[in-house]
Amino acid sequence: MTEQQVLRQSIAMVFVVAAAGIGFGLASGSASIVFDGIYSLTDAVMTSVALLVSSLITQSLSERRQARLVQHFTMGFWHLEPIVLGLNGMLLTGAAIYALVMAVGSLMSGGRELDFGRAIIYALIVVAVAVTMAWRNHRANKTIGSNFVALDVKGWTMSAALTGALLAAFVFGWAIQGTALDHWPPYIDPAILAAVCLVMIPLPIPVIRQAFADILLITPADMKAHVDDVARRARDRHGFLDHRAYVARVGRGRQIELYFIVPAGQPPRALEEWDAIRDEIGDELGGESADRWLTIAFTTDPEWAD
Repeated sequence: MTEQQVLRQSIAMVFVVAAAGIGFGLASGSASIVFDGIYSLTDAVMTSVALLVSSLITQSLSERRQARLVQHFTMGFWHLEPIVLGLNGMLLTGAAIYALVMAVGSLMSGGRELDFGRAIIYALIVVAVAVTMAWRNHRANKTIGSNFVALDVKGWTMSAALTGALLAAFVFGWAIQGTALDHWPPYIDPAILAAVCLVMIPLPIPVIRQAFADILLITPADMKAHVDDVARRARDRHGFLDHRAYVARVGRGRQIELYFIVPAGQPPRALEEWDAIRDEIGDELGGESADRWLTIAFTTDPEWAD
């Protein structure tokens, strides 16, 4: 199964869950279920954008290089991936913050009445769907290795945890009706919504942090150390004076530019020899794939490398 197939199926199921959440939430009077539906809808829209970006990246690396859109993005579409991931994380965090404010307001105003029967039915269905999708997509991503699918798995996992908490709260509210705790049920829905939001607000932060690191082209320390180690060995082996390494990770893409300072006045070499050195360095760097952008240049003038 490909990345695009997993994301398409996930999008379709998320839209179904979102529609069910909004419908059940309005019917039962539960703001937490409505939030669950809106949260799922936001996730579905962003997953759709992720699918588009994934398709663009795949297209740019295929034989369809003459497509008009690809000609306008000759450096590829890798930079779109962290933008989408970061925007997705910020939207989900923003939605949770807004829901938290609404939940606190509802608690302060006396809570709200809730049809626990409909709410429990909804929660049972969504927990089953979310757990199934998270397990299925996680298995598929062991082969695919996609950041987008990994984020989608995290979204389904979060949805299962969220709805599981709602289910427990709804069952508790239903159970205490007609007892000495009968005055508590109106507060259960906003209280569980507030608790869930407090848990969910920080969850996308690691994704947002990594996305901004990619957008800002912050050099990964481990990746830079590996490139410098390979370059130093090549420099010593071929008698070069020095090297400059420029490294960045942009989404799934790895961009590496290596410049070697060659002593002036050396006898000329055939281009095939320089290409052989490039192949040798590329092999030592490892990880050769369509997602690696590798440039290796040789010059006697350090200004060309700085």
